[in-house]
Formats: sequence, C-alpha cells, structure tokens
Amino acid sequence: MIAFFQDPAALAAAQEAAIKLANASNSGLGMGAGLAAGLAAIGAGLGIGRIGGSAGEGIARQPEAADAIKGSALIFAAFVEGVALFAAVIGLMLATK
Repeated sequence: MIAFFQDPAALAAAQEAAIKLANASNSGLGMGAGLAAGLAAIGAGLGIGRIGGSAGEGIARQPEAADAIKGSALIFAAFVEGVALFAAVIGLMLATK
C-alpha cells in the first residue's frame, strides 16, 4: 500500500477519488434541510392552532379567566415558536455543511 502512494500520479488519483466520494455523500443534505424546515413549519402551525383553539374554548367556558388564559396561551405559543426556530436553524446548518 505504501508503494502505491509513492507514485505521485496514483496519489493524485486517490485524492481525487476521495474528494468525489466526500461530495457525493453530502448530496442528501439539501433535501434533509428542506424537509426539516418544512416539518418545523407544519409542526409550529399545528401547535399554535391547537393552543389558539383551546384558549378560545377556555375563554368561552370561563370568561372571567380570559386574562390568565391569554397569558398562558401566549407563553405556550412562544415555546412552540422557539422549538420551530431551533429546527429551522438546524436545517440551515445542514444545508450549509
């Protein structure tokens, strides 16, 4: 094996093959990044929709607790958005790798 790499032409060919293999192994990262961002957006939309629906139902059942329900719903929506943003950032990190 050492004798093989002492030949400069064989060494250059091996390096080119290694570079091609490394580039080919990163070909699915763009698709994975798009999938991560899309699923994050879908998950955030579903989560915030459920929070809003439940908050509206809770306020309809107990109008005197509207302020407390609105505050809690806003905090929970912020948590959902934070997780979605984290997933989108991870997707962008995959895309630029």
